[in-house]
Amino acid sequence: MNTSELVVFIIYLVFMIGIGVYFFLRSKGANEKDYFLGGRQMGAWVSALSAGASDMSAWVLMGLPASAFAAGMGQTWIAIGLAIGYALSWIFEAPRLRRFSIEANDSITIPQYLTNRFLSRSKALQIICAVIFIFAYTIYAASSIKACGTLFNTVIGMDATVAMYIAAAIIIGYTFLGGFSAVCWTDFFQGLLMLAALLIAPIFALTMINGSTSETVEAIEAGYWSFTGSWKDIASGLGWGLGYFGMPHIIIRFMSVRSQKELRKSSVIGISWTLIILTMSVAAGAVGRVMSSRSIIEITDSATVFIQMTRSIFPPVISGILLSAILAASMSTADSQLLASASAFASDVYKPVFRKQASDREMLWAGRIVVMIIAVIALLIAANPGSDTIMGLVSNAWGVFGAAFGPVIMLSLFWRRLTFAGAAAGIVTGALVDILWLAFLSSTGLYEIIPGFFCGLIATVAASLMTPAPGKDVLALFDRATRSEK
Repeated sequence: MNTSELVVFIIYLVFMIGIGVYFFLRSKGANEKDYFLGGRQMGAWVSALSAGASDMSAWVLMGLPASAFAAGMGQTWIAIGLAIGYALSWIFEAPRLRRFSIEANDSITIPQYLTNRFLSRSKALQIICAVIFIFAYTIYAASSIKACGTLFNTVIGMDATVAMYIAAAIIIGYTFLGGFSAVCWTDFFQGLLMLAALLIAPIFALTMINGSTSETVEAIEAGYWSFTGSWKDIASGLGWGLGYFGMPHIIIRFMSVRSQKELRKSSVIGISWTLIILTMSVAAGAVGRVMSSRSIIEITDSATVFIQMTRSIFPPVISGILLSAILAASMSTADSQLLASASAFASDVYKPVFRKQASDREMLWAGRIVVMIIAVIALLIAANPGSDTIMGLVSNAWGVFGAAFGPVIMLSLFWRRLTFAGAAAGIVTGALVDILWLAFLSSTGLYEIIPGFFCGLIATVAASLMTPAPGKDVLALFDRATRSEK
């Protein structure tokens, strides 16, 4: 066990809890909108880095470098797909979603927005969305908790299961206490730490590699450096980008920004941050492969390539700070997922179905209790030895969200003819096709988000055209939102 690294981890974790306590003490008189959306008062930097950090979970420091380390540069297509999808979501989806959510009765969750967008009194859509949220986010949060266990086990020798329990308790702590504001501000600091770690470690690692560039390249089999692959590999990699259009814990940040002007600034910051993070993540895997081939470091588990690289380069205190980025990546995603699940249950199921007269205080506590329940279930999944890899868990949850919500949300912003029935059909079809493809056709090698997304898109359009057109009031809402510059 390295004492210096352990001390750094403890200081970092105490700081995260401190942020939660701070916003809890400030939350007197807070309402549902404050807890779940920060009162729509997030600034450009906080919203941009929070969106990025909540997206780039531990897989960007462990899963993606591991893929690049083990399988070569063909894995770069995942990073390319993500970069394209993220940029397009900020440019085309973010401005309209913020305006539409305000016009749609000031909606504070994605399920609530989709219902209010059609001025519907039916809660069917909200309940369907909430069920998918809780299912997929539990799996997603499990990947983040599992990454914390791997980190502590590798770095300080702590039992992985014990580490998972500790990490889960801390994540629950500040999310439970501070809500959306605490989550966004912890994500902001964690985003900065992730950026610093991925910029510093691979660059310093390169200085340890002796020899010419040609010697370095030749040290590894030629196929490793090839960016080409089968059409399924390329399509699957690019398909990851489709997930951004329907990823609730990311696009909810678009709704929280205080103004359209701040949102434009956020888009520049967020896209730039993500491009750097993805590029350096792939570079970390490639540099680690070279160092391993030159016997500079020994890597027996590809998931620990970033950890081993960092520990071989820097003294314990510095490596402790940089490795805290893995904690940052894990926690920044898990907290957002827990809060999104809690908001979906409290706002879209608990209040409209069970307690229509629930007070703001009751809603806050309902959300907090759901945070605890989902975290416990995610912890049990992560601690199960038979659970999937970190990258595998992320891939499964990402596919469900992208296929279920991506087509519907985009059409809700750009197509006047979309109907409530079409939205419901698209969400259900997208989720089912994605899950069934994963269960029965994963051997095809095609990422399930692709058939799920396009089947969901077809179902949404078909069901909308087969049902009566939206009423004048729904069309008027669409027109106001497209003209609005609030």
